[in-house]
Amino acid sequence: MPACEILAGSKAYRGKRALDVLLSCIAVVLFSPLITVLLCCIYIEDRERPWFVQSRVGLGRSSLVIVKLRTMRANKVTRVGRWLRSTGLDELTQFINVLRGEMSIVGPRPLTREDIDRLRWNGAEHDWRFTVKPGITGLSQLFGGVIARGSRRLDRTYLRGESLQLDLKLIAWSFAANVVGKRVVRRWLRRSKRAPPSDR
Repeated sequence: MPACEILAGSKAYRGKRALDVLLSCIAVVLFSPLITVLLCCIYIEDRERPWFVQSRVGLGRSSLVIVKLRTMRANKVTRVGRWLRSTGLDELTQFINVLRGEMSIVGPRPLTREDIDRLRWNGAEHDWRFTVKPGITGLSQLFGGVIARGSRRLDRTYLRGESLQLDLKLIAWSFAANVVGKRVVRRWLRRSKRAPPSDR
C-alpha cells in the first residue's frame, strides 16, 4: 500500500497530546510506589542495577532514550524479568518519555536501530510507520508475535483506525494485562472476537 494512503488515515485525533499528559501524570503518581518495589525486587535477585537505558527510534526516525526496568542478566531472562515481560510492567518508566513529548501512551512499538536494520525497514516505503510517535502500548505490543509482517500489519491497522475510542480500549486492555498478564487478556479478547488475527 502506498505511503500516502497510510498517511491519509494517520492524523491524530484532536486532544491526543492532552490525554497523554493527563494520563501520564496520573500514572506517575499511581505507579511510583509499584516501580520502587519492582526496582528493589530486581536488585535483590542479582544485586545489579535494576534499570537500563537504551536508544530507540521515534517520530520521523529521530532518536530518543528510554529507561526500562531490567528483565535480563547475561543475556538470559531473570525470574522477575519473566513476570515483568508477561505483564508489561517493565514499560512503566516510559511514561517519562510521554511527558517529555517523545512518545505517546498508544502507538507503534518503539524500535531500536538494530531492529530496523534486521527488519529491513530503512527504506522510504516504511516511512509511514514513523509518522506518529511510538507508544508504550499498542496493537503490536499487545498482540504482535514473532513474525515481522504481523507486527507491520498491526501497526498499519492502528494508523488507519487511530481514534480516542481505540486508544482508550488499548489502554484498558493494557492495564488488564498489567494485572493478569498479556496471555490472559489475549485469550479473553479472542473469545469475545475483539482481538486482531494472530500473525502466527
